[in-house]
Amino acid sequence: MKFSWIIAGLIVISGCRADEENIYLTPVKAREYFKKIEAVCDSDNGRLWGKNLYGPVMFVDRTTRKIVANYPDKEGILKEKEGIYTGLFPRENIINNTALQFGGTLFGMAPLPVEEDEFRIVTRAVHCLFHRYQDSTGFTSSGYNTGNMDERNARVWLKLEWKALRKAIDSDGPDQQVAVRDALIFRGTSDELYQTFTRDRIRFETYEGLSTFTYLKLTTNSPGEYKTRLFENLDRVYKLTSYARTYGSIHGTLYATLMDDKGFDFKTIRSEDTDMSDIVRILYGVTLPEVCRDVAGSLALNYDYETIKEEEARHEQEINERLTRTVSTFTDKPVVYFELISPYFDFEPEDIRPLGSHGTLYNQIRVSDNWGKLTVEKGGCLVSNTFKYLRIPAKGFTANKNRVEGEGWHLILNSDYEIVLVEQNYFVRKLEP
Repeated sequence: MKFSWIIAGLIVISGCRADEENIYLTPVKAREYFKKIEAVCDSDNGRLWGKNLYGPVMFVDRTTRKIVANYPDKEGILKEKEGIYTGLFPRENIINNTALQFGGTLFGMAPLPVEEDEFRIVTRAVHCLFHRYQDSTGFTSSGYNTGNMDERNARVWLKLEWKALRKAIDSDGPDQQVAVRDALIFRGTSDELYQTFTRDRIRFETYEGLSTFTYLKLTTNSPGEYKTRLFENLDRVYKLTSYARTYGSIHGTLYATLMDDKGFDFKTIRSEDTDMSDIVRILYGVTLPEVCRDVAGSLALNYDYETIKEEEARHEQEINERLTRTVSTFTDKPVVYFELISPYFDFEPEDIRPLGSHGTLYNQIRVSDNWGKLTVEKGGCLVSNTFKYLRIPAKGFTANKNRVEGEGWHLILNSDYEIVLVEQNYFVRKLEP
């Protein structure tokens, strides 16, 4: 059984709502949805990845943090009722569309949609089940630094690459060949300008792009429907104000689509370091110039370059206006500073705003790192473009043992870290031995 498309990779951070709003996922309905999810996986039955993706999956409600799962955990944390396993997801843990060990069992985890939507439920499950497959094969995410994708030049070359990739997917013969070449030249130009970001770019596109590709592949009925849903996804992402934490899921899907058109065996991919654009270059027999920038400018004129420049000029103006209004909140004393060591982010991609060289503003976010768990519900959080630091306003700051709070945020601080006051600002740091 197949279903329509939705962007299951995006995370929905919902507002406050009554617990009963997600009462739709009763044990009876949960069993029905799990059967539909299993049917989608069975329809592929391992043809794409060599293994049926169906397995333990849990939905978690963001407000109540209630878990609804199809399998028990090995430690017995989840309780069975009418064939469905329920429990509460720990308050300090991040809810995301991913894979995680829970009670000794590897689950695919998906945020439960606020409103009942059959396809959103099914595709989110396929998304996280694919991440579960990746995790079980050692194909895990190590995090990415793609902050450059919010810079004006990077966005211009990225949009040009998208337009060329779209043309390549929507055409055949010589026109397709030219469009593939042009996309790779635009990509090469970006990599020449931002060489230090290339590896993270590849990893982001491969890990998340293959997930989007997989749920689109498994939940559409025909090549025409697949293409329609793919381009709807691209159009939506194209309009986002920030690309740094979002673009990879659609970008990697575009390259995976071109690979699929050539009959590529995806079962051979076992690492997030797989450069899908290089595979496309080989499959389509493209020879790139020694320096892509030498020819990219003239090719750009064939892909609405002037329109893209105008779009990005407006985008930059909006950033500057927002910068003036907002940045003082995060630079005037007092603020709380965090060093990001191995962060894990949970946020709504549409709810972020780039602030130029100062970083990116996340209106709502949950961050997990070595120092603990930070939840920002209002007031915002400023993350540096390098993803090495974040800061929040210290207004209303109070601390009680390992629980620290401020206006619109709270922090669960790990026992081997402390917060110290230095010249009216607060700094989170590791305790000295």
